[in-house]
Amino acid sequence: MTLDNPPIAAIATAPGRGGIGVVRASGKQLTQLIDTLFPGVSLTPRHATYLPFKAANGDILDEGLALYFRGPHSYTGEDVLELQGHGGPVVLQMLLTRVLEAGKEAGLRLAEPGEFTRRAFMNDKLDLAQAEAVADLIDASTEAAAKSASQSLSGAFSKVVHTLVEQTIHLRMLVEATLDFPEEEIDFLEKSDARGQLAVIIQSLEHVFRQAAQGALLREGLNVVLVGQPNVGKSSLLNALAGAEVAIVTPIAGTTRDKVSETIQIEGIPLNIIDTAGIRPIDAEVDLVERIGIERTWGEVAKADVILHLLDADLGPRAADEAIVAAFPSGVPVLRVWNKIDLSGHRPAIDRSEDATHLYLSANEHQGIDLLRAELLRIAGWQQTGESLYLARERHLIALRNARQHLDFAAAHAAQTDQSLDLFAEELRLAQTQLSSITGQFTPDDLLGVIFSRFCIGK
Repeated sequence: MTLDNPPIAAIATAPGRGGIGVVRASGKQLTQLIDTLFPGVSLTPRHATYLPFKAANGDILDEGLALYFRGPHSYTGEDVLELQGHGGPVVLQMLLTRVLEAGKEAGLRLAEPGEFTRRAFMNDKLDLAQAEAVADLIDASTEAAAKSASQSLSGAFSKVVHTLVEQTIHLRMLVEATLDFPEEEIDFLEKSDARGQLAVIIQSLEHVFRQAAQGALLREGLNVVLVGQPNVGKSSLLNALAGAEVAIVTPIAGTTRDKVSETIQIEGIPLNIIDTAGIRPIDAEVDLVERIGIERTWGEVAKADVILHLLDADLGPRAADEAIVAAFPSGVPVLRVWNKIDLSGHRPAIDRSEDATHLYLSANEHQGIDLLRAELLRIAGWQQTGESLYLARERHLIALRNARQHLDFAAAHAAQTDQSLDLFAEELRLAQTQLSSITGQFTPDDLLGVIFSRFCIGK
């Protein structure tokens, strides 16, 4: 659906200094802009031309490459001009100002965040899942996340979703055709094997959901919060997991006053490990700074995906520890980590009891750290399947869950052979709508605005 939008321009490379910087312009017709910027020069589409970039008065701003892509054979589906010069922020801003000035009569304006990719979506160069994968590839924090984002960008995720949509549409056609012949309705389910077709769709959807859920872990990661009394070894454990001295460790109680965060990778999954101030009763001995630190600890606990409750294995359980557990939010996995087993004589181990899972380790001696890493993966639900994963977003998972729910309702109606097929057909339609929202076929404009507004400018 090619749209007649005004041309746009922006700096397409990240802020800061670099060897190369790019200014990009896109529009329905950029011939006038090119003629103004480079009078007397003919740019061959899809070929790089080395030339000076000049100001309106003829002064040379920079020298570099000009690349012209004639629509629809471009990223956005429109004409695209890229000027590749030196990556200094000042020279790039001067070049962008010159481009905006040269295209003023044609209505050229500064691009909004994500507008180039939004135009690619609107002009059918990418579907919505692929467009989101562009941002995910840029933001990928691990190699595994980057590979999965690349898979989605290539259309692998969209392809399996399209297959589910086509299977659902095919079954809908059979159901709705039968609705025109009520006398055949009773025999429909048996003759067309509607239940069998529906079972295949549900099974395929389950497989896609598992892959998408695993990919979502690669994208989002987990917020793991270290909580416990002062001097139980939270900072030492953070350093052991990070493999570096990122937090100060001393025998003085209350050393950590504010949160200390470090992102690590386990099997390609990013984990945001957050060390917090030690929790103890707030009394006259607790100064203002530590008091604020304790308050911030509980703020991080409220946002945690996993809580590591650290305890001193040498001292054993204490009443204050149970008070901390009682204040944890419900629904958040809690792993009780008994540190300092080098002093207590325990061996590295995991004990899964009815009330909680207990893990024994020594942060100082790096004993049991691998057990902790494996347990964090288990809590996250990570399974190393060897299959390609799709770097799914939360909205994708919600759509897949909703589609599965509608298919389950459809199966319930199909089981009642003496009932009209109207409800069966309606549930299939609703499932199709949910699946199609993933690729953008039935996505509302306000959602599109939210999605693309989170992109960087120039992309």
